[in-house]
This record gives sequence, structure tokens and C-alpha cells, in this order.
Amino acid sequence: MQFVVYKDNAGQWRWRLFAANNKIVADSAEGYNNKQDCLHGIDLVKSTNANTPVHEK
Repeated sequence: MQFVVYKDNAGQWRWRLFAANNKIVADSAEGYNNKQDCLHGIDLVKSTNANTPVHEK
């Protein structure tokens, strides 16, 4: 898996998470004005683990 950061058409930073088969499995869902904020969003996703709860609605 790998994260890719890029600028969208509006000039905002976004990220995508690609699986080994090169399919997108997650994305930032919002643009960031600063690249550092985008990288922080990636860090938040990386910080989840097997103990992160899953809730059903």
C-alpha cells in the first residue's frame, strides 16, 4: 500500500491510499491549503490500528 499526495484542479493538496493492486482504497475527501496539513491527515490515518473501534449505524 502507498499514499500519494497531489494538488487538485483548485490547487489544494489531497491524498489517496492505493492498495497493492493499484486500486484506490481511501482518499482525503477534502482539499488542504497547506501540504503539511495534508501530510498530517495521512498521519491520522496511519495512527489507526486493530484496536480502532468500528461502529454500525
